[in-house]
Amino acid sequence: MLAQAAGKIKALSPQLRAFSPQLKEAIAKPFAATADILRFPRERTEPALEGGSRFSAYFTRSRREIIKVQRMRYRIFSQEYGASFSAPFGLDRDRFDKHCLHLVVRDNRSGEIVGYTRVLPCDRLFRTGGFYSGGEFDLSRLQHLPGRVAEIGRTCIHPEHRSGAVITVLWARLAQYMLENDIRYLLGCASIALGEGYNVAAIDRRIRERHLSETTLRVTPHLTLSQLPGDVNEPSIKMPPLLKAYLRMGASVCGEPCWDPDFNCLDYFILMAVEDLPARYVQHFMQPAQAV
Repeated sequence: MLAQAAGKIKALSPQLRAFSPQLKEAIAKPFAATADILRFPRERTEPALEGGSRFSAYFTRSRREIIKVQRMRYRIFSQEYGASFSAPFGLDRDRFDKHCLHLVVRDNRSGEIVGYTRVLPCDRLFRTGGFYSGGEFDLSRLQHLPGRVAEIGRTCIHPEHRSGAVITVLWARLAQYMLENDIRYLLGCASIALGEGYNVAAIDRRIRERHLSETTLRVTPHLTLSQLPGDVNEPSIKMPPLLKAYLRMGASVCGEPCWDPDFNCLDYFILMAVEDLPARYVQHFMQPAQAV
């Protein structure tokens, strides 16, 4: 029954665009049984297990858990990306962390945190002076997006859990967050590490052919590479898991990538509208306990 109801969301796009009170009430009903876990901003640091699911996604305010994810971020960005940045005590942290919501995925078997992203809602920009991605891109064309906007960033998945299950659970919770908090758009950066051998030129060609946003939503990078590494004509294209996940969720890429020399990567600016979530994914998002 829940899957059937979720599948109808796509048919309600006019109401969804307007975020009418009736629609918000209808969306809220399927979550009533688990409101203590799912309703934001009531956050838990110890998620309840539902139906024996291996992974649980939840927002945390726990200083201990936030330090754990900052350490995981540093390991992934420094060891895999080859990032070079100041990280006292082996922690990747910046001035945005204290203003963001921290979403983690926990392995319920081991108790370890295996996935993470942070969320910066637009109503906190007066504290930060802007989105993090504004340091890499000119976002002036996006200033008049209708509705509420939130930025995701520093997304990372433990290297032993990149087969898809953790990413699915993470995005399930993000989709719920969008629906529950009237977030019309998610924006942020999807990175390609330059030291991991990706055929960036071919990936860029695929993005330009299939995933570019409309021109009125394009952003301009502050720093670019004169030539993208790889063979643009290579037919077989392997994408980084997170970038691949963003595109499958219906995200658009808003122009050419920004080169981030500190993190040794290229960042594509992505924009995702809630009404563009594919119906097949909405069904998963509405049922996080069945995603793995």
